[in-house]
Amino acid sequence: MPGSPVKWLLLFLSSLLFLCSAKRILAKKTYIVQMDKSAMPETFTDHSEWYASVIKSVATTPEKEASGDDERIIYTYQTAFHGVAARLSEEEAERLEELHGVMAIFPETKYELHTTRSPVFLGLEPEKSTKSIWSDNLANHDVIVGVLDTGIWPESQSFNDTGMTPVPAHWKGACETGRAFTRNHCNRKIVGARVFYRGIEAVSVGGAPVRGANLLGYAYGTARGMAPSARIAAYKVCWVGGCFSSDILSAVDRAVADGVNVLSISLGGGVSPYYRDSLAIATFGAMEMGIFVSCSAGNGGPDPISLTNVSPWITTVGASTIDREFPATVKLGSGTTVTGVSLYKGRRNLSIKQQYPLVYTGSNSSSPDPSSLCLEGTLDPRVVVGKIVICDRGISPRVQKGQVVKDAGGVGMLLSNTAVNGEELVADSHLLPAVAMGETAGKAIKHYALTNPKATATLAFLGTRLGIRPSPVVAAFSSRGPNFLSLEIMKPDFVAPGVNILAAWTGDMVLKARHPEWSPAAIKSALMTTAYVHDNTYKSLTDAQTGAPSNPYEHGAGHIHPLKALDPGLVYDIKAQDYFEFLCSQALTPGQLQVFAKFSKRSCRHSLANPGDLNYPALSAVFPESSNVTVLTLHRTVTNVGPPVSNYHVKVSPFKGAFVKVEPEVLKFTSKNQKLSYKVTFTTKSRQTEPEFGSLIWKDGLYRVRSPVAITWLS
Repeated sequence: MPGSPVKWLLLFLSSLLFLCSAKRILAKKTYIVQMDKSAMPETFTDHSEWYASVIKSVATTPEKEASGDDERIIYTYQTAFHGVAARLSEEEAERLEELHGVMAIFPETKYELHTTRSPVFLGLEPEKSTKSIWSDNLANHDVIVGVLDTGIWPESQSFNDTGMTPVPAHWKGACETGRAFTRNHCNRKIVGARVFYRGIEAVSVGGAPVRGANLLGYAYGTARGMAPSARIAAYKVCWVGGCFSSDILSAVDRAVADGVNVLSISLGGGVSPYYRDSLAIATFGAMEMGIFVSCSAGNGGPDPISLTNVSPWITTVGASTIDREFPATVKLGSGTTVTGVSLYKGRRNLSIKQQYPLVYTGSNSSSPDPSSLCLEGTLDPRVVVGKIVICDRGISPRVQKGQVVKDAGGVGMLLSNTAVNGEELVADSHLLPAVAMGETAGKAIKHYALTNPKATATLAFLGTRLGIRPSPVVAAFSSRGPNFLSLEIMKPDFVAPGVNILAAWTGDMVLKARHPEWSPAAIKSALMTTAYVHDNTYKSLTDAQTGAPSNPYEHGAGHIHPLKALDPGLVYDIKAQDYFEFLCSQALTPGQLQVFAKFSKRSCRHSLANPGDLNYPALSAVFPESSNVTVLTLHRTVTNVGPPVSNYHVKVSPFKGAFVKVEPEVLKFTSKNQKLSYKVTFTTKSRQTEPEFGSLIWKDGLYRVRSPVAITWLS
């Protein structure tokens, strides 16, 4: 009858709206709920009981009847962060946000593991060396490093505890057991091991990790070359499906309660406003308790503005290459030999006396396409069986590409860099004979394979070569600045060998052991102001992607030098209230600031004239868009940790766009731990379209305290 189609359409749309609404009400995901610990009603004696009651109060009626609130809460946080991680519908989360005592709600965030490679601790000589930084007895200042990533390989000799002193009395951690990991794996070196999987379990569809399974899965490179006095507490938060914020937050909270002195976090989840970043909030709490927090800058390079973990109370570490390579050669049927790198140590090797068919499945030697990336399921065994396959870097992990080639019947792999990676060479422990090549060599070999139907090659592996020049070099994959969340805080802080943060926190751990009274900020300052900006050819540090000199947005203050950092002369110290004052300068609302005030009951004293006045070891002058503002002044205070009587003179780089004046030009110290202040005035003489970089150095004849300087004119 007339009009029926319209009625049916209306009925269909109504049903669709109902289903969407029901899904919104019933579908649940994990939220991190920050609670005001001090707001607990007197009717409760336990915070966990109060948290459960709050969650139950917003639950839908059927779930209340089923007493589902206990299952809703997957973690309770009580140390560096206060609150819970709970399974909620979107509607329930909205209702919860309105309740008294609820400070903030954060949706679950997936973090990416910043994978490890060949950590080397430059400047850390063996104990027998006369210059060893370990020559002094540091047993009275035991330092425990909490490592958050994929776990560790307990059988490694890196974790042999022979000769180590008993575990410090302050340690409250535990050694959880699981498949292939027993209590016997913990010792005086590995003092703790915990696993966190409830966050990923809540989102896994294809089977969640069973309790205790793969407790401490092998993570290539973890703790290799570990300094002798380090003690490790492993917190496994990453799984095949990723690393989730509820698990990470629980690990941070637990590590602080366990008694770690240093937190090493090799993870990143993008950049969010400070008050929306649960990891930033938790690490603020850790910093308040005197714990040094070190995080990787990320693997987003060479793209600019690709940094993660940029909060000023976090030490953000970029990646550099080292003076060691693992050369391998590719000998083509044409007679040409190309050098690459590889860590392949498998049983199956290719004969150097035989040439093997070479194939490239891409269509263009200059740019990769989907068929050349060797992604899972893309290789036709009929095309690659018995051949060496050329694969372009990108999308999937490098070693995984080799597995794809192997599964398809290939006998070897050539891994070619693209324009993104340039000439940077990354050596991996491949699963079949494989060699990584720079972009230029890769293009040449791909062209050879595409234009010669009978192209052949063979691979040879040459072991280890030391003394590579130039080195160090900023890794192409190392994430870059500027820090757009706060341009006044220059990031990264410095670079260190490899991707994984272990190389950096070894220096942190050494300083914490030698100077247990130093604050986390003082340790960061020592590492930054003693970092070097020249390679072993005495030229400026370079960027592996371009081969051009790098700048502080790429290398931060420079390359870490742990030996010099032990005795820096001066440090730029920052207290927890100072960091809070910085947040007060970030135009946050009282509610947004409250997530950092927590139980410390902090309030804004407005002691910073602008964000750049935070007593950071780097200086970043940011001129606003208005050309009327031509003068900008930054203030700094240094603490004398060197000889009691010393006079420091200042030296500042010249800049094209501004005059720079430091007052006073001489700092005269008369006692140890004395604090003296100075101000730096930047006066524009010609607004520049690009940031300018330089340095400010205090020298007294014995010490050289260097701070990177950036001047930016917004437009």
